[in-house]
Amino acid sequence: MLIDPNGKRLYLTAAERHSFLNAAARMPGGVRSFCETLHYTGCRISEALNLTVERIDLENEVIVFETLKKRRTGVFRSVPVPDKLLNTLELVHQIRRPGKANRLLWPWSRVTAWRYVKAVMKEAKIQKGPQASPKGLRHGYGVNAISSGVPLNMLSKWMGHSAIEITSIYTNAVGSEQKQISARMWGCQ
Repeated sequence: MLIDPNGKRLYLTAAERHSFLNAAARMPGGVRSFCETLHYTGCRISEALNLTVERIDLENEVIVFETLKKRRTGVFRSVPVPDKLLNTLELVHQIRRPGKANRLLWPWSRVTAWRYVKAVMKEAKIQKGPQASPKGLRHGYGVNAISSGVPLNMLSKWMGHSAIEITSIYTNAVGSEQKQISARMWGCQ
């Protein structure tokens, strides 16, 4: 569900995601690149922290994540990313430089990464609540994808879900996101 037991939204809205990106752009390089990666890929914190230079496919403009929530290792997924993110990763991490393939991009603990994301959310003036979290950013990615017309099966693949039923929660958006999704239906007439 995208609403908690108290009726609070569990995802960042488009405006909050935009504010998050703007705040991340003002942070030191590593924090900025980490936050942009979460924003543009919808990955989990642990998946981003496991990312190495060799898993950034510049030719195909995708980042290959190991899906760490599976019961086994070696399950990978490719997530398309915009040039803007690839440029940030190059600027901060020199991903095109040879000899760095197995190097982790962010040698942080999960707790440190979580604190950085929360600090960026505070800087972005995202109202306190259950949506103001790394998970809220991931859910915001899913809602944004559905609002933009990304097919459910493609989003499921990008997010590393084991079943499309899990991904279907993103069709339960509320407020302006729900209006945007329904507007696509009426715009087809």
